[in-house]
Amino acid sequence: MIRHRPVRSAALALGTAWVALAASVPAGTPAAAAPPHRVAPLPAVAPRAETAPLHDDEAGGNADADDPAIWRNAADPGRSLVIATAKEGGLRVYDLDARQVQSLPAPPAAGPGDAPGRFNNVDLLHGLRLASGRADVTVTTDRGHDRLRIHRITPGRPGGPLTDITDPAAPPVFSAGQEEINDQNTAYGLATWTDATTGRAYALVSRRNRTTLALLELVPTPAGTVTYRKVRTLDLPSSFRLPDGTAWTPCGEPGELPQVEGMVVDPANGMLYAGQEDVGIWRLRADLRSAPALVDRVREYGVPAAYDEETEECAAGADPGFGGSRLAADVEGLALLTEPGGDGYLLASSQGDDTFALYDREVGDANEYEGGFRVTAASAALDGSEACDGAAVLSAPLGAKYPHGLLVVQDGHDTPVDGERESTNFKFVPLDGVLDRVED
Repeated sequence: MIRHRPVRSAALALGTAWVALAASVPAGTPAAAAPPHRVAPLPAVAPRAETAPLHDDEAGGNADADDPAIWRNAADPGRSLVIATAKEGGLRVYDLDARQVQSLPAPPAAGPGDAPGRFNNVDLLHGLRLASGRADVTVTTDRGHDRLRIHRITPGRPGGPLTDITDPAAPPVFSAGQEEINDQNTAYGLATWTDATTGRAYALVSRRNRTTLALLELVPTPAGTVTYRKVRTLDLPSSFRLPDGTAWTPCGEPGELPQVEGMVVDPANGMLYAGQEDVGIWRLRADLRSAPALVDRVREYGVPAAYDEETEECAAGADPGFGGSRLAADVEGLALLTEPGGDGYLLASSQGDDTFALYDREVGDANEYEGGFRVTAASAALDGSEACDGAAVLSAPLGAKYPHGLLVVQDGHDTPVDGERESTNFKFVPLDGVLDRVED
């Protein structure tokens, strides 16, 4: 999500960055800043395909591309699918040529004046136990109704592969009632996780405009639907003690706290990575039973700013140099790139400078930064990705089109623009091109 953030200082605008990595500091207590250095230009990769543009207006169905997930068809990898959220436009399903194969609307408003359904983030669960047997499903945060929506994936099904199996009695995730739901401090970011020890399936959900994370267990019903129960919650810090002894709180609209959206769980070790948009990337156990550790910070970390009600923007003060050098607020989509042998990367979208950062997956290596890249235009008709909200990556072969895997990224400023209408969409990038450039 693009939010109001402090204007960058002159030093940042000129490309000067500050190194201040904190792989294992206590929550809210960063290490001292290191001297500044110049950041080398990042390599560029190009997409092979893009989805049709979505328009967030009445004529376009109030559809806005946000977050993708990649489902691999094990029986026929070339017929795998990309499932993506379109906010009030619901869910979209695409084939590997980026052609739409299904569109599911978000649920309508509960009543007159109530918030309509709004699908924010999506993730997958493989082999979820249902009353009728095991199945692959999508899990989506419905920000408009403060609920999770679960869809079964059935390839080749007439009418489209997704079927809604959400239990009608599924409760709000955070809100006590409809009035609170309408305030829209609701279910937002999402990551799914299956506990390897118990086999139980979970969704980790963040709350919009708050720092709260909730662990929800998915529960099948005898009717063949799926509901969920809240196991526990955890609040990330909303203010931070800086190395100079001062306190800092990220700037935002009155009453808003620094929220989390991008999240992913590493199944190899059960660690959750959560992107607090104006702060950085946190690492903690997916069961929410450990103290969070800050893996990296955005460059704007620690920059004092004040919200201006007239401009609805944050006016920034002098940069004290406590931020990181790899990410520009907001830190957005997080995804896990797994390579043969279990190695791989944590991928993060650096929305503020249109780049992507890769970190080592190994916690013992302190999730060391390994490199970054940009997704740039392949041609005049096929542009790159700017202001990326969500990303998904799969390193398994996906037929002849993507034999080494696929990266899908949201493009927050799709071009060429259709008249005065802003548009968004998703870019499909061959994964071998990403790894070849980053590992050179």
